[in-house]
Amino acid sequence: MDREKITLSGTQETMLATLYGRALDSRSPHSVLGDRTAQEAVERVAYDFGKTGMTETTAVGIALRAKQLDDWAAAFLAENPKANVLHLACGLDTRVHRLAPSPSVRWLDVDYPEVIDLRRQLLPQPDGSYQMIASSVTEEGWLRDVPDDRPTVAIFEGLTMYLREEEAKRLIQRITERFPSGQLLFDVYGSLGIRLQKMVPAVRNAGATLHWGLDDPHEVEAWHNGLALLDAVRSVDMPGMDAMPTSGRIGMKVMAHLPGFKDVGRILRYRF
Repeated sequence: MDREKITLSGTQETMLATLYGRALDSRSPHSVLGDRTAQEAVERVAYDFGKTGMTETTAVGIALRAKQLDDWAAAFLAENPKANVLHLACGLDTRVHRLAPSPSVRWLDVDYPEVIDLRRQLLPQPDGSYQMIASSVTEEGWLRDVPDDRPTVAIFEGLTMYLREEEAKRLIQRITERFPSGQLLFDVYGSLGIRLQKMVPAVRNAGATLHWGLDDPHEVEAWHNGLALLDAVRSVDMPGMDAMPTSGRIGMKVMAHLPGFKDVGRILRYRF
């Protein structure tokens, strides 16, 4: 099999770590996601995945984060069968394959042109009303072309920490101002997580830089009238931690009792 050579660097290269994490999880007899599509994509890539520093514990952590976002998205689509899904900075995430939305759902995967090109090469084309948009999510133009005729859920995993606060604020405002109603599903680092970024092998080895940390999720509510926090799940308290190796579970329990460390990361759900 000819493998695709990877020429990405910096922030874009870090998406390979999350892909590899989901692939490692899929190999486990107790897999959280069962994401075989991720494993198949890894097998088609010429890349030294050892650079990611991925371990069994961190792979399960990535899978649990993805599952929480998947579960929230699935619940939204169950209540809104005719909805927009904006999957922002999608990278090589196989969320559309995992959720397999009905044909009534309009799904848009958005990322840089070179990332979209790689998606086309590595991942199967989903069924239904599916579109890939080759653009930075912070560009203004692409969103104006998305019909504003239905409830919309925006999912952005592993994105906010690479943005500056003003970029994150403007992105959230653009989405909430355009659509009549919906939800925002995303993860954040706390300020301590930003300060400790060089301890994350995937970030350090890719030469990426993290910028924005959020310590109080309620701050975002002030960015748009009617924006309300529904859930804030700490990364150290994610459901399903029993899927982690014993050492990983112990480490998470210790962090959950340390000031600052317990808020190192969160998964957030807002309604607008």
